[in-house]
Amino acid sequence: MSDGCVYLVGAGPGDPGLMTIRGRDLLRQADAVVYDNLAARRLLDEAPGDAEMIYVGKQAAAHTLKQEQINELLVKLGSEGKQVVRLKGGDPFVFGRGGEEALALVEAGVKFEVVPGITAGIAALAYAGIPVTHRNITSSMALITGHEMPGKAESYLDYEALAGWPGTLGFYMGVKNLPKITASLIAHGKDPATPAALVRWGTTARQETVTGTLETITDVATAAGIKPPALIVVGHVVALREKISWFENRPLFGKKIVVTRARLQASRVTAQLEALGAEVIELPAIRIEAPDDSAPLDQAVSAIQAYDWIIFTSANGVDAFFGAMERAGLDARALAGVKVCVIGPGTAAKLAQFGLRKDAQPKAYKASEITETLAKIDDLNGKKILCPRADIAPKELIHDLEARGAEATDIAAYRTVGETPGQELLDDLFADRGPDWITFTSSSTVTNFVNAVGLDRLQASNAKLASIGPVTSNTIRSFDLTADIEAESHTIPGLIDALLIAQKSQE
Repeated sequence: MSDGCVYLVGAGPGDPGLMTIRGRDLLRQADAVVYDNLAARRLLDEAPGDAEMIYVGKQAAAHTLKQEQINELLVKLGSEGKQVVRLKGGDPFVFGRGGEEALALVEAGVKFEVVPGITAGIAALAYAGIPVTHRNITSSMALITGHEMPGKAESYLDYEALAGWPGTLGFYMGVKNLPKITASLIAHGKDPATPAALVRWGTTARQETVTGTLETITDVATAAGIKPPALIVVGHVVALREKISWFENRPLFGKKIVVTRARLQASRVTAQLEALGAEVIELPAIRIEAPDDSAPLDQAVSAIQAYDWIIFTSANGVDAFFGAMERAGLDARALAGVKVCVIGPGTAAKLAQFGLRKDAQPKAYKASEITETLAKIDDLNGKKILCPRADIAPKELIHDLEARGAEATDIAAYRTVGETPGQELLDDLFADRGPDWITFTSSSTVTNFVNAVGLDRLQASNAKLASIGPVTSNTIRSFDLTADIEAESHTIPGLIDALLIAQKSQE
């Protein structure tokens, strides 16, 4: 589109998986993203790398920009012909000031579109095990602001009507005014014994829920230290939480876990950890790039029938190899008669995507086991073996193969390059209580992460370190750090199992 357009997009209540497909598609096409404090930061990764990112977050008494300035900014960006995503927590039109922004765009003649989002008043309560309606309890719900505009001459809230409301009451932004809200409802006839709850940071791994009655909830929330952002819910549906609470019961709930894998590989780990309740922070310590010189791999692929075995020690190696196959105009048929060994199930799964099954896979994921496995299948003496690997892969495998009489060709199929997280991200990571776990899936992730964070800060933190295997653990120890857990099965599922075992032992 040549004309500018501002998209008022609801980011949902906090869980990035709850954003609409339409909103995610628009993010991927945006020239500029204007985002607020409650939009999940991971959603920003969906935007193009060259998109202009503008933070306009607002918290109580701490506004980056006033609403009028945000309106002016959206008008300016849209008038410049840009595709602008205004990313707002929850739904733009449910206490999100989206109506004000839309009116400003209309008055300026700037095209706009509204993309609804799941509002926290429904989603956060669902994640707390509190259904907003239940046919045996209530068939209605009211969404109410708990924080009206300062200086307003009179309140728009009719507490007499609210006290007589037969359904669920959901108050947004009302933590500061909780004593006034509860006292006003009781004063206008609401039963003090009515169940009530507060849900903080709903739908995220930071979610915290406290329950009581209309009469006691203020004291309960104060004792628990509940602060914004939080929702207040009043109604008999709150009592159902005792039976159907589900989100906060997951085994890694509330644990802050850092994933240091390359960004393209991190999503699978992140999804599994989040499904177990963890708050995942992706801070890639490495990225995967093409080798400085692809000619050696291209030459090996063109002569692939000369090899007896190919050994893939990572999914990245598989991708790089078949990339070279494509450049040569070849496909899996060119490997007829060539046996294939993979180091683990993840690599086997990647191989299967190209229509091939493994001929060998060691039980343990280390060099000596690979050699032993092959030796049981084939006499390695004189065999030609291709090893497309990382540029920094240790030479132990090659030496073991050569010791068996094999002719091993070690080729740098891809480069592992250090990634440095931004200083702001690192400062945020170690603020407050910091992470509970930092996961490492290779020696290079350890080295690059320590160099980026600083050894002193890592040693001073309370973070525990999780290692995928003995080689990675040795690298951790080389920095005078402790590998608190090591995966028994040196795979991503094995690492996650180790985290689950460690968590259970602490309970």
